[in-house]
Amino acid sequence: MISRIVSFAFLMLLSWTAAAVAAPRNVVLFVTDDQGKDAGCYGNPVIQTPNLDALAADGTVYDHAYATTASCSASRSVILTGIFNHANGHYGHEHSYHHFRSYDNVKSLPVYLEAAGYRTARIGKYHVAPEEVYHFQHALKGNSRNAVEMANNSADFIGEDSDKPFFLYICTSDPHRGGGVVESDPYKPDAFGNKPKGYPGVETVTYDPNDVIVPSFLPDTPTCRAELAQYYQSVSRIDQGLGRLVEILKEKGVYDDTLILYISDHGIAFPGGKTTTYEPGLNSPCIVRNPYNKKRGLRCEAMVSWVDLTPTIVDFANATPKKNKMQGRSFLKTLDQENPAGWDEIYASHTFHEITMYYPMRVVRSGNYKLIWNIAHGLPYPFASDLWAAPTFQDIYKQGPDAYYGQRTVKDYIHRPAFELFDLSSDPYESHNLADVEKYSDVKKEMQEKLKAFQKRTADPWISKWDYE
Repeated sequence: MISRIVSFAFLMLLSWTAAAVAAPRNVVLFVTDDQGKDAGCYGNPVIQTPNLDALAADGTVYDHAYATTASCSASRSVILTGIFNHANGHYGHEHSYHHFRSYDNVKSLPVYLEAAGYRTARIGKYHVAPEEVYHFQHALKGNSRNAVEMANNSADFIGEDSDKPFFLYICTSDPHRGGGVVESDPYKPDAFGNKPKGYPGVETVTYDPNDVIVPSFLPDTPTCRAELAQYYQSVSRIDQGLGRLVEILKEKGVYDDTLILYISDHGIAFPGGKTTTYEPGLNSPCIVRNPYNKKRGLRCEAMVSWVDLTPTIVDFANATPKKNKMQGRSFLKTLDQENPAGWDEIYASHTFHEITMYYPMRVVRSGNYKLIWNIAHGLPYPFASDLWAAPTFQDIYKQGPDAYYGQRTVKDYIHRPAFELFDLSSDPYESHNLADVEKYSDVKKEMQEKLKAFQKRTADPWISKWDYE
């Protein structure tokens, strides 16, 4: 009798162990469009993001997470391949006459996961090409300005009766600029996708321009405040979609087996943010919940990059390819650490935004120092069409080249030197260029060598510019 009990207990233990090993390791990658680190969990007491804050309390918040380029298509190509855009060929925007796309032989995250037995689906903003490279099994329908609708439309895919784990790539078009201007507002701010009648299933959350927090890189003007109020409203709409998605994951019984990553493709859509390699353009939100971690509500000081996202996800999914051509590395093991060693350096690579916006920049941040190489510094800095038209910028631009737009004059924003070197410990707003200061000549040289080594190991065609320009 005792032997039967022991045998039964042993079999139950084997069954439990097998079930634990075989538990679906689902993945949700939630990507917003042009969102800065504007959320309660990032220290903003005004903006209402209760669902994102709840995810942060149940996961890990990265304070030093970086896009590799502050341009939508190019950044998404990096997010989905783990390869810098100068190496995957997606130098700029995919749509319309811009026509940038990755090389045909590039492998992407959904392809890796499908090969590992995953069901894959995308919904919302796509913005990469060719489809064969960035192939998902399912392209779900939904208004990318209504994250609640997108979450609801993903429910059947999430709850499908299948022994296969799933990968859901859900991408909003919020809080990207768009939807015209708010005619009823005297400052005519961009609407940021907001509509007077709102969106089905979404509670409209509005903000008083007097209450918003104006970051240091922007001018504290009534026009800027009016635009930030619209931007906040758009972010709050995203937050409700995230909340609904988490509800669905719980309703379907898969929340406790699902890795959730919440990021933005890059920083906020204001001049000084989007399309630049300054901190507001690259330093972006990154909240990750690994269901299998015991520690919750951590803040991790590791410097991680969007080139690390695909390596991290395939690591979680046990799907890392044998022939690994990815240029990033998995940060999965940092999720339950506050100060992991060896995560104190990131790189960035920007070449185009729109086809007319050639302005290659290469960046290294190592510790507190950051070096920007403006390869085409002889050219005036080009503006994305939506940023040029931004009332916040035009309000200052009309005052002349010596007018201050945040920490810089209009003239200095448009005309940049070959190198910009900043000590972010004493100059977090990147307002004091140390590149030509003798005291920092050794730092500059060391950072330049780091850039060259980075370009060499990532097959950057622009490395040739060191020799003949």
